[in-house]
Amino acid sequence: MGHPRKARKKYDTPPHPWNAERIKEENKLTTKYGLKTKKEIWKAETMVRRYRRDARHLLGLSAEQTASERNQLLGHLVKLGFLNEGAKLEDVLNLTVEDVLQRRLQTMVHKKGLSRTAKEARQYVIHGHIALDGKKIDSPSYLVKKGQEDLIGYYASSPVPKNLDKASKETTLEKTE
Repeated sequence: MGHPRKARKKYDTPPHPWNAERIKEENKLTTKYGLKTKKEIWKAETMVRRYRRDARHLLGLSAEQTASERNQLLGHLVKLGFLNEGAKLEDVLNLTVEDVLQRRLQTMVHKKGLSRTAKEARQYVIHGHIALDGKKIDSPSYLVKKGQEDLIGYYASSPVPKNLDKASKETTLEKTE
């Protein structure tokens, strides 16, 4: 069973540690999404693998047995934003690691334009400059749900927006001179 205070790891490591193609692919994802370690990619891969395994299991059973389980799985994935409304169980098999990485708070902050780079977005989140609906969240791996994208902004007492305004004014002054 294990000790209740010692959580299990939430990812599976690659079967072979020195596969050149996998390493190149992971390096691309790491730079694109501003990740700190490969462990974050492995967590996303494990999450996708589990969802796909559950979908394959449900596809193999008869429809009347699994109607509620199908709806639960699809509802969960739609709520997280991995799938669109009206998606079918077969669409779960098309999930990729990038679908998961795009829903992270770090990526959403960068895409929303609150930071210049993905690494800077990570730093803003960790240092407590980013809030979701007014509540500070300091975990860059937080999965943003479907309706929460518009609620992302700077924390009320964060000095970052003021510093960005000063920096943008200085650059416009330099350009006019």
